[in-house]
Amino acid sequence: MYDLIVIGGGPAGLAAAHAAWEKGLKHILIVERDKELGGILNQCIHNGFGLHYFKEELTGPEYAGRFIHMLEDTGVEVLLDTMVLTITSDRQVHMVGKSTGYRVEEAKAIILAMGCRERTRGAIAIPGQRPAGIFTAGAAQRYVNMEGYLPGRRVVILGSGDIGLIMARRMTLEGAKVLACVEVMPYSGGLNRNIVQCLHDYDIPLYLSHTVTDIRGRNRVEQVVVSKVDNRRQPIPGTEMVFDCDTLLLSVGLIPENELTRQAGIRMDPRTNGAVVYENMETSLPGVFACGNVAHVHDLVDFVTAESQRAGRAAADYVLGAAPSSDSVLEVNNGDGVTYTVPQHIRPNRVEKNCDLFFRVNRICKNSEILVTSGAQTIAKFPREHMAPGEMEHIVLPRVLLERAQEDITVSIQEGASK
Repeated sequence: MYDLIVIGGGPAGLAAAHAAWEKGLKHILIVERDKELGGILNQCIHNGFGLHYFKEELTGPEYAGRFIHMLEDTGVEVLLDTMVLTITSDRQVHMVGKSTGYRVEEAKAIILAMGCRERTRGAIAIPGQRPAGIFTAGAAQRYVNMEGYLPGRRVVILGSGDIGLIMARRMTLEGAKVLACVEVMPYSGGLNRNIVQCLHDYDIPLYLSHTVTDIRGRNRVEQVVVSKVDNRRQPIPGTEMVFDCDTLLLSVGLIPENELTRQAGIRMDPRTNGAVVYENMETSLPGVFACGNVAHVHDLVDFVTAESQRAGRAAADYVLGAAPSSDSVLEVNNGDGVTYTVPQHIRPNRVEKNCDLFFRVNRICKNSEILVTSGAQTIAKFPREHMAPGEMEHIVLPRVLLERAQEDITVSIQEGASK
């Protein structure tokens, strides 16, 4: 029996396993379905990673390599090219691999770190024909950066998430012509720095409140029709623009990879599409933890690392019997202006000093205050000059404040309150 099995060998799994090892667990297994560790970072060859954690700018493979190297100094076991099929409520992990065949391993604790996947054309129901030349932005990124293929020459990108923005720059650098980036919302879904560095610096137009309403082509994409949308996100007749192109890239959102989580009967949060977690990233199934993009979609890998280290240390405490008992549990609710919160539950007596709370806003907010309330009592305020849905927000709640809360807490936005 393993002390800990970590499912997923991307940035979340690597950080969690290393933290658990440092906390005292010595029989740890990482199961990764790809042929190498590193996860999505292996195809993210652009820089911008590690500014928070390593205090220097790294590429994705360099960031992953740092943690892989750190694991080499431990006794953590790794199974590559191995797919986990199911986990059970008594922490059995069923897996199959080319070298191992079908096997079942038991663990005292499990960390879910499977990451997320992209929404496809079918998920958003774009009308039109079904020619070749339609890719998710992440698939195109892998083709260009790892396989050495250029997916197309004249490109339209639907969605302004970070992967789509980065691929606008990447395709341009490889010699393709990116005609437009199209976003159905009135604001971009990506980080502001990516809008500047990937679109503005290369004179790529960004059409907000627009969407693709038709795809034309027999064997290969020949044209994409883009229309303006109203405030209900419905296409406005007469606003059509036709782009002659051979490729359409989709950057229309990420979905946490939670089939295993659901099979195990773990409670899910429909707001995040991830597991409901406590302050230490433990799920509703004792001894099973979730971290990284499988819990909620992050915009910075540094936050994934910090969150996963917290899960790794908590898993070690669980196995070693060092976790304190729990009495009260505070539910964290999202109020006005807030889409979701992670964690969804906080046990004050399990918070050492501070509790990190992450959330996203549902609109662009300027000169605002983040209010944390418990009943009629406001227990904390955090001023912000600017917040946007594409950037995850982070606040820190001291244990002393949480202990004062008499009721569940709510996180909301009060606009115009910050000076």
